Amino acid sequence: MKKLNKKMIGTVVKVDTIGGRYFATDPKGVDYTSYIYTNTRKKAHENNSALSVVETSTGKLRWSPVHMDVYGSAKNVPKVKKSVDVPSEHTDAVSFIHESYDLKPDGLVMSELKWKYLIRSAVRGKNIMMTGPAGSGKTMASKALVTALDRPDFYFNLGATQDPRSTLIGNTHFNKEDGTYFAESLFVKAIRTPNAVVLLDELTRAHPDAWNILMTVLDSGQRYLRLDEADGCETVSVAPGVTFVATANIGNEYTATRVLDKALIDRFTIVEMDLLNAEEETGLLTYMYPNVDGGVLKDVGTIAHLTRVESKNENPRIDNGISTRTSVEIASLLYDGFALLEAAEITIYPQYDDTGGVDSERTFVKQIIQKFISDGSDEELFTDEEIEDATK
Repeated sequence: MKKLNKKMIGTVVKVDTIGGRYFATDPKGVDYTSYIYTNTRKKAHENNSALSVVETSTGKLRWSPVHMDVYGSAKNVPKVKKSVDVPSEHTDAVSFIHESYDLKPDGLVMSELKWKYLIRSAVRGKNIMMTGPAGSGKTMASKALVTALDRPDFYFNLGATQDPRSTLIGNTHFNKEDGTYFAESLFVKAIRTPNAVVLLDELTRAHPDAWNILMTVLDSGQRYLRLDEADGCETVSVAPGVTFVATANIGNEYTATRVLDKALIDRFTIVEMDLLNAEEETGLLTYMYPNVDGGVLKDVGTIAHLTRVESKNENPRIDNGISTRTSVEIASLLYDGFALLEAAEITIYPQYDDTGGVDSERTFVKQIIQKFISDGSDEELFTDEEIEDATK
């Protein structure tokens, strides 16, 4: 970790998270991540606090948590967004949508067209379903949308919900002072909040009861939720400007998911996240881990891309490619001093079946990785020309 110096006293940073890693930047966008311990960054993010360099009574320098207003009032804060006030006039709104690409954070790799479509859907109050392979950045893109438009946001992991009615409607409780009473859920608060972005993560892993409850909420002609356990069975209307963003894993390889009801799918506009190519993967890893050797990160990006290309072949030797989430974890291990081979043994090999010996998926993946770490004595599956072609 880099050492602080007295010129940095008073520096204020905000901590954001991308791909599970915590980044610290000052109002000018200068990166201070390498100056701050991971636990300090994580705790500040969880407590919604900024961090400032202070000098203790003993003359030592350290990062101290401060209110986020201190960060917001820091001098010379650049204007990082054109506007988060969406114009009401159609012509101005169209201009806002098509000039919104600079609102996309650098850490999110997403085509300009799809980012504009995502912004447009939120501006027009559409329900958005983010689809794509596991680890392709669906949740990250959803959170980037919230940050870009600077709107209140609420997060619900429907895949982890055991009691959909409690999560989406509320519960009936009893105590001696109040007797029996109904406590509405956080979801009810979310849909009452104007211009909120409500993230429904892992929709395909949700219980069908959750889908049934959401039907009227998501329907553009209804947009209400009935609190049938509350006194009077109150009907709550969805507030103006509320946008629902769902993430979904669709495909036979996701065995713990459920096939979505067609009526539910029709309530969304779909934005499909693409897997990154080798260059995009390398760029993302370099952005997230600038202190890791760029050549090794390029190898990680190429390895991931080669596995994805192979998994899409007519007669693939592996069923699935390495996800971006796995690539990011590999880069984090490299950042923590692990070698590429060690990172592969921890994160990649366990994902592939070793049944079949030399013909197994694991052996095939090992041979791909050995191309980048061996001395050339092992059998090589790809020539340098093939790797160069794969990265284009």
